[in-house]
Amino acid sequence: MAATRTIIIAGAGIGGLTAALMLARSGFRVAVLERARELSEVGAGIQLSPNALRPLYELGLGPALEAAAVRPERIEIRKASNARLLATIPLADEIERRHGAPYLVIHRADLQRILYEAACEDPDIRVELGVSFIDAVSHANGITVTADRDFEPIEYRGLGLIGADGVWSRVRRRVIGGPEPVYTQRTAWRATIPAKKMPAGLPRDATGLWLGREAHLVHYPISAGREINIVAVVVDDWQEEDWSAPGDASWLATRFEAWAEAPRELLSLPDRWLKWALCGVDPDFDWSDKATTLLGDAAHAMLPFLAQGGAMAIEDATVLARRLASAKDSVAEVFAAYEAERKPRVVRVVREAAENGRVYHWSGPAALARNMALRHSSPEKLISRYDWLYGWKA
Repeated sequence: MAATRTIIIAGAGIGGLTAALMLARSGFRVAVLERARELSEVGAGIQLSPNALRPLYELGLGPALEAAAVRPERIEIRKASNARLLATIPLADEIERRHGAPYLVIHRADLQRILYEAACEDPDIRVELGVSFIDAVSHANGITVTADRDFEPIEYRGLGLIGADGVWSRVRRRVIGGPEPVYTQRTAWRATIPAKKMPAGLPRDATGLWLGREAHLVHYPISAGREINIVAVVVDDWQEEDWSAPGDASWLATRFEAWAEAPRELLSLPDRWLKWALCGVDPDFDWSDKATTLLGDAAHAMLPFLAQGGAMAIEDATVLARRLASAKDSVAEVFAAYEAERKPRVVRVVREAAENGRVYHWSGPAALARNMALRHSSPEKLISRYDWLYGWKA
C-alpha cells in the first residue's frame, strides 16, 4: 500500500469505517487499525436520522441498511409515573417528506457489519483487526504510526492519521494532547428482548420515551423488527471504562419502582442487563495537530439524548473525506479547515443533547411545566424543532 495516497485510521467503529469508505471512493488508500480481534456488539440499538443516512445512501448502503433496520412510525413521549401520553412526534413518511431520507433504527452490530463488509470488499481499504495504535510522529512526508500486534511493533506510513478510536481515544490523549473524558453522573443500562414479548399496550412499531425523576427510558424496534432495544438512563455515581459491565436487575427494579406498571413490566423482561457510565468530551479543544485529526467520539463524545453520537461521526467522516478529496493544501491545512467547519455544529449538538438530558430528568414544578408544554405542542411544532439537525447536507 503506497504511503503517498494512504490515510491511516485508528478505530473500526461507525465513524472510522464510514471515513474509510468515503476516502476510498475519493481515490485514497486506507489502512484501518482496530485493536479488537473481532468486531462485536458495542451497545445495542442506534437511531439513524436523515442527516446520517444521506451519506450512507450515497455509499450505496441503502438496501442493506433498510433490510436490517426499522422505520419507526412515531415517537411516543409519556409521563413515567402514570403512563400518560404527553406528545406524539410523527416519523416514517413525515420525516422522509421533510428531509428526503427516512429515520431508521438499527442494531449497532448490524450497522457495523454492513460497513465492515463494504470496507472488506473495497480493494483500496485494508482493515486490520487485533492491531493497537501506540503513537504517531508527523514529518515532511506525512506521518509514521507505530502500532502493536501480538506484542510485535508495526509501522505504517501515510499522508495523515485520523483518530476514530472513541471516547477513550489514545490518539486524542497521546498525539493531540486533548482532554480526558468527563463522567456525566449518568449511567445507561441496555438490554434487548424479542419483540413478541413486548407488553400489551406498548408499541412495537414506534419509539417510546418515558420521562421520570432523575431517570428516563427509551425503547424501539431493531433487527428488522424482531427485537426491542431498551435503554434506561439514571442519575448515578457508578463509573467504569466499560461498555459491557453486568447490571443487577434487582437494583434497576428498585430504582424504577415508582413508575407505572407498563414500563416496570418492560424492565422486568430482559434476561441480562449491561450498563455503562456515560462520559463526555468537551469539543472545545484543538482536534488537529499537523498530520493528525479526530472524528466522532474521539473529538466530541456527547450524551445520547439527541441520538446523534453516531450521526455526528458519519457527518465528520463525510466532510473530512470531501475536503481531502478536493484539497490543494497540505494535510495539516485540510485537517484544520475540517475542524473549523465541523466544530460550531458539533458544539450545538453537544449542548442540545445535554439540555435534553436535564429536561428529561426534571421533577416537581419544572416537570409539570415541561409536561404541559408537550401536551400543548402540535406534532408539526415538535418535529420542526429538529429541522436544523436532520436537514444537514454535506
